[in-house]
Amino acid sequence: MFGWEFPPHNSGGLGVACEGLVNALSKIGAHVTFVLPKKVEVSSSACTIVFPSDSESSFDVRYIDSPLQAYMTSVEYEEHIRKGGSPGVYGKSLFEEVERYGRQAGEIAKREKFDVIHAHDWLSFPAGMTAKRVSGKPLVAHIHATEYDRTGGRHLNQQVYDVERRGMSVADKVVTVSKFTKDIVQAHYGVHPDKIQVVHNGINSYEYSDTGTLAPMLARLKKKGNKIVLFAGRITLQKGPDYFVKLAKRVIEKNPKVYFVVSGSGDMEGKMLQEIAYNGLSQHFIFTGFLRGEEFHQVYRASDVYVMCSVSEPFGIIPLESILSGAPVLISKQTGVGEILSHALKSDFWDIDDMADKVLAVLSHDSLKKELLVHSKREATAATWERAAEKCLQIYEQLTRSVVYN
Repeated sequence: MFGWEFPPHNSGGLGVACEGLVNALSKIGAHVTFVLPKKVEVSSSACTIVFPSDSESSFDVRYIDSPLQAYMTSVEYEEHIRKGGSPGVYGKSLFEEVERYGRQAGEIAKREKFDVIHAHDWLSFPAGMTAKRVSGKPLVAHIHATEYDRTGGRHLNQQVYDVERRGMSVADKVVTVSKFTKDIVQAHYGVHPDKIQVVHNGINSYEYSDTGTLAPMLARLKKKGNKIVLFAGRITLQKGPDYFVKLAKRVIEKNPKVYFVVSGSGDMEGKMLQEIAYNGLSQHFIFTGFLRGEEFHQVYRASDVYVMCSVSEPFGIIPLESILSGAPVLISKQTGVGEILSHALKSDFWDIDDMADKVLAVLSHDSLKKELLVHSKREATAATWERAAEKCLQIYEQLTRSVVYN
């Protein structure tokens, strides 16, 4: 299995999904060798973690600093290199680094014993394709997000798109995290629907609880009768932060005792702050930065509703986390997680008035909040990584019997 990150070194949902799937596969009897592009201090009892070398012929046991992140853009990577922030073993561009990882995958494929190759997202596709060419073993291309999602379908990076399309073409099976993503892959990448298998992401429900402490600042605000609306995730075009600001303005016009918490970071953070200031909303917004672990759970528990106004969201694990932590969710209809959540409020990401009406309804009616949580918790609890792993294992077994679809 080729990935780009693995917790605790993760910059978003990709690493969390990889860990959840690997752990569940281990529980049902699969042995996973997980390959990362750089040496980091990480270990797992569920899999063997392997790192490529800094040469073309041997594994390196040193810990190497690198700017690599799962959601880093080519521009961000090159800016880091320009400032002298990367050792010489790494490429001068993100694409060179992806190609380097791909080349070294061949050495790993020669050394390791395996039945199936599983590559997560475009950053790992060249590695997966190289391993397939060297070994002759079947390849699964797992799509967590596409260039269409990241750009909202506008101004695609052609190089990224080409890698995605080539990876899906070479793969023996394409796994998408939702039917929403399957439709994009079929329509925009020309993949035959019979080659695509939907495997929804999961969650470990036991890791979340709606009881416990609240974030201290938010607890004080709530004690004074204020309500909390949460935005959590990367502050990028894909996540619709500009629509969240517009939503906030509508809600504040009707209920000024509401605070909007933004947990995350990203390239649109500056623009978001400008829009907040321009609309006179600064006193109603709290930015927490990127949170992990218990700090994040405290913010969940303090929230009255979580809003995911994504322009294009292949899946979205955060709504499940929010529900299990005690906050009902409003999600855009342009999401994959909506396929497994019937008891969630849903709106088109662009329909600000509808979103505002639904947020105000939850904030005003405790009975609605409780009713949504009772039923949505059942749905979130049923979305397990074990279920996802079982579907993947069926795919592996099918591919090892005979390679299907070219």
